[in-house]
Amino acid sequence: MPSGEVFTGPVEETVNGTIHFDFPSIFRGHEIKGITLEVKDGVVIKWNAEVGGSLLDDIFATEGANMFGEVAIGTNYNIQKATKNILFDEKIGGSVHMAIGQSYIQTGGKNNSQIHWDMIANMRNGGKIFTDGKLIYENGLFLGELSMG
Repeated sequence: MPSGEVFTGPVEETVNGTIHFDFPSIFRGHEIKGITLEVKDGVVIKWNAEVGGSLLDDIFATEGANMFGEVAIGTNYNIQKATKNILFDEKIGGSVHMAIGQSYIQTGGKNNSQIHWDMIANMRNGGKIFTDGKLIYENGLFLGELSMG
């Protein structure tokens, strides 16, 4: 598999908002497309999918699956299109992916689940990432000099 991602675990209870994952995915042998999740205080409270919505119902019935365990940015700009192979597609430059379920304890994650499923969103057409109120990523690209100070 090619390299090309920066990932961490979120502080689970601080995740809020709505995200639409527009790249198709295969989970447990079933295709799912157009996933939209609404998150409040770290818990997925509402979900739907354009294709495969009943699979989401089954997944979110699993203990711990309704929280995010990973957030990542794809950085391999040589990958040009999705293949439905998540370990490849999650590295697409200009994308982000978030996994519901099991957290990475190595990054401080606390959530425990039998599920760890990455979903991918295209950020190349208007997507933005803010860190501590500062815009650091826009339209699939990091902006300027990143400072940790």
